[in-house]
Amino acid sequence: MAILVTGAAGFIGYSFCEKLAKINLKTKVICIDNINNYYSIKIKKARLKKIKNFSNFKFFKIDLNNIIKLKKLFSKYKFTEVYNFAAQAGVRYSETNPLAYTKSNIEGFINLISLSKENNTKKFFYASSSSVYGDNRNYPLKESEILFPKNFYGMTKKLNEDFSKMYYENYKFKSVGLRFFTVFGEWGRPDMFMIKYLNAVYNSKKFYLNNYGKHVRDFTYIEDVTDILLKLRNKKIVKNDIYNICSNNPVGLIKIINYFQKISPKIKVKKRGFQKSDVYKTHGCNKKLITITKRKKFTNVFLAMKKTHDWFFKYRHLYR
Repeated sequence: MAILVTGAAGFIGYSFCEKLAKINLKTKVICIDNINNYYSIKIKKARLKKIKNFSNFKFFKIDLNNIIKLKKLFSKYKFTEVYNFAAQAGVRYSETNPLAYTKSNIEGFINLISLSKENNTKKFFYASSSSVYGDNRNYPLKESEILFPKNFYGMTKKLNEDFSKMYYENYKFKSVGLRFFTVFGEWGRPDMFMIKYLNAVYNSKKFYLNNYGKHVRDFTYIEDVTDILLKLRNKKIVKNDIYNICSNNPVGLIKIINYFQKISPKIKVKKRGFQKSDVYKTHGCNKKLITITKRKKFTNVFLAMKKTHDWFFKYRHLYR
């Protein structure tokens, strides 16, 4: 009996493993990742180094498209819980490299949910995204909204949800989709807004502000996210379901930069127009999430930014 966490070298996958380690699970946790080079492998290896020191955790380098290795893993460990954070990330990258998303986000996902169903996995959680909503402006966006993905990445996440729904309708296999809204914090990805800005400040990188800074995002702190995941883990899954993982507190990107400029050196910000595949605003409704988790408070975004800033300054060498 064991827990499987995929995408364990990634931002959310690693952070969830760290949270599991803190609660001193006696259950074995198997972590897998293909460690691709979408962004610096140095960052991923630094995360994995920490995972390997966690008690009862074991890491394997496995791609979700390697069905033979996956089958062996399921056969050996008899997973009772699966948390799928493995995916090819990045909205803009999906426009120029769609095949990478097809292999990982669609084919890999089908392999994983199929094996989980065949092996009677009791709990199956998977990462979806606010990108499934596209440019829907019926804010705050509820889980029941009609989905209009605006980019290839968002479409792959919608397909994950569709496949999960089909597995429930055809096989009664229950799963939970997690629509993450702009997650940020310690160990964040270098292509995400806040880390990208801090990287420009401390590692002399260029920084471009899209849509002249008029974008608004529902920033959600990683500590809140992993705490929510633990609470959902402890709930009984009674059907196929979807939750917005969001703070319900959208903030303009200009405000984010203005705050960072108060606590860090100022840099030249190059403003440019609206980019292909961008959406103006993300703002999710989290009433459904609060109802099931009973968790009403979210970390103040500026307090979380200060923590992120201080962490980045310490680990800035990983992002050079």
